[in-house]
Amino acid sequence: MRKTVPARRAPQDRRAGALRRRARPLVPYLLITPTLLALLVVLGYPLADMVTLSFQDMTRKELFSGAAPPWVGFEQFRTILGDGFFWTVVARTVLFTVVCVTLTMVLGLLIALLMRRVSPWVRAVLAGVLVAVWAMPVMVASAIFRWLFDADYGVMNWLLSRLPGVDLSRHNWFTDPWQGFAVITAVVVWGALPFAAISLRAALAQIPPELEEAAVIDGARPSQVFRYVTFPCVKPVFVVITTLSAIWDFGVFNQVWLMRGGQPEREYYLLGVYSFIESFAVNRYSAGAAIAVVTVVLLLVGAVVYLRQMLRLGEAE
Repeated sequence: MRKTVPARRAPQDRRAGALRRRARPLVPYLLITPTLLALLVVLGYPLADMVTLSFQDMTRKELFSGAAPPWVGFEQFRTILGDGFFWTVVARTVLFTVVCVTLTMVLGLLIALLMRRVSPWVRAVLAGVLVAVWAMPVMVASAIFRWLFDADYGVMNWLLSRLPGVDLSRHNWFTDPWQGFAVITAVVVWGALPFAAISLRAALAQIPPELEEAAVIDGARPSQVFRYVTFPCVKPVFVVITTLSAIWDFGVFNQVWLMRGGQPEREYYLLGVYSFIESFAVNRYSAGAAIAVVTVVLLLVGAVVYLRQMLRLGEAE
């Protein structure tokens, strides 16, 4: 039987193959180039303008006359970083973020675990409710919560007053900042919960049932099965959602602004609200820009953590 001798590739074919191999690493960068250009136009210019403004001293005179504001260097940053109230707002923002993220992730995980145990039609109803909550605009959700906790006609006051020894008639929840922030936290968690629950439910659906069944057969208790089998499988998704939630909650503005009717008291200032008030209410435009720059820097720290988690997950896979 004659052996078939493979034909040698022509030099042109070899050169074409080499060019394709060289061009292959460039394909991902070419695909994301339009997105990067769009982000550069939409976000890059405003960010650069904000950074520039933070090193100037913009007043109403320059705003209405169009004259170039004077440069003051790091004076705005020295002013805000030396202000004790600024650090109070930073600490309040961090505490608010930690509480919101913790409640979002714990409740989201519990709902995701519940959706594994219920019947398919109940699971479909829960999924529909979560999607409806997720689609609800922030303005609508804030208006509903303002009505629920209204001092005169609030449903929560009426319900809690039905408990023995409790009288919350005409109780104003926003007189005490701790109670007011509890209501605002409820609005934020309400809007963030569907994303966490649906994402964790999708992660739980990828766990092979044999792993948990083997742990039960070996005598593991439900808490041990969750700790050593279930949670390690969903931990990568859990970490990513936690990081994203922290970034989103750190920059909360709409819920505070809407719940306080567009006039939040100083006790309700978060970094986003503080920057907006300084810029457009007090007309300290450069100071507000400096606060926004510091906020962006702090958010970049969270973004770096998020990217590191993504890289670790990629290496693990």
